[in-house]
Amino acid sequence: MSDLERLNKAELSALATAAKIPGRSKMSKAKLLIALNTHLENRSPLPDPPTPAPLSKRRTWTHMLDFDQRCGHQMGLGAVCDYPLVKGASACTLHGGINISDVAVPASGELGTHTWPQLRRHQRQATYDPDPLGLDPVTSEVLAHLANFLFYDWFKVDVEGIEHVPMDGPAVLVPNHAGAAFPYDAVMLNMAVVNTAPIPRRIRVVGTEFFAQLPFVSHLFKRSGGAYAARPDARWILDNGLLLGVFPEGVAGFQKPHTEAYQVKRFGRGGFAKLASDAGAPIVPVAIIGSEDTHPVVMSSKALADVVKLIFPSQRVEEMGIWLNPLPLPVKWTIRFLEPIHVPPSADRLTIMEVGEQTRQTVQRALDEMLGRPRST
Repeated sequence: MSDLERLNKAELSALATAAKIPGRSKMSKAKLLIALNTHLENRSPLPDPPTPAPLSKRRTWTHMLDFDQRCGHQMGLGAVCDYPLVKGASACTLHGGINISDVAVPASGELGTHTWPQLRRHQRQATYDPDPLGLDPVTSEVLAHLANFLFYDWFKVDVEGIEHVPMDGPAVLVPNHAGAAFPYDAVMLNMAVVNTAPIPRRIRVVGTEFFAQLPFVSHLFKRSGGAYAARPDARWILDNGLLLGVFPEGVAGFQKPHTEAYQVKRFGRGGFAKLASDAGAPIVPVAIIGSEDTHPVVMSSKALADVVKLIFPSQRVEEMGIWLNPLPLPVKWTIRFLEPIHVPPSADRLTIMEVGEQTRQTVQRALDEMLGRPRST
């Protein structure tokens, strides 16, 4: 067996990305092996694949930085940026060394409160620019450190099938939805890719208009990388080759009672499949176990929903879940990324609806299998 054959698909994909092999995001493992062997036959050396740390140990990204060289970006008053360069680039992660819209690499190569003072200095002096949707890499990095506590210590998330997430180009990630009190599933979905994929790509999750109306929350939502459930935002994400995260169940999934846990609700009218078709992006179904046990909903209230609509008239919520526990329960999570579904380009309305239902059933079957219960649709 050759050295390449010992690697898994995710590691082969990372090598193909580094070697700039065209069409790599849609290749199977066998095709990646052929393409990489052809690359080697042309006497082009391959870089060493990055190896993610096991989940028992927090991941660092120091292997992506060059600590022998410093950024040197002028910060004003004679000060210069002292962060290491991104390997192969002439700047650090904050000042153009990496595409912050797509890849989440801490400026110092690791997360931690000890990095915050220097990050805040850059933020106060506005030495860098947010991305067009408002992503602030410093805010995102600080929040990622807090999210890591939930990922590693509280929920102890297991991640499966990470090789199905493309390491370059656009894709639409479609999980089941839950949360009741807070969209923990969106946060853990993002951290699953950042912490376990060969390349720590961001998932730009779209949320309803509710996030735009809450003071402080709306500010953090955009600065951490979120986007609103508006077609221009979603199109921008895919047109720029990024990962789009959508929860087609919407409020119906987020607020459903625990008696209906892990029963995937209708996926709307397949808008995510239309976006994927227009952008030529694969759909990656995702099954999440644990999210619906974090804040179990004991009942759904129409009266509470009416109160919410008095405060936020534009909300399209018919029922609101009532949960008892103020803090999330420390339940074990599993996030399984499933095989991509490819949507034909310029698909008609019927095909879009069929792909949407196929995606829903794929997620439901995976949930049933993970829970060890009879399969349903």
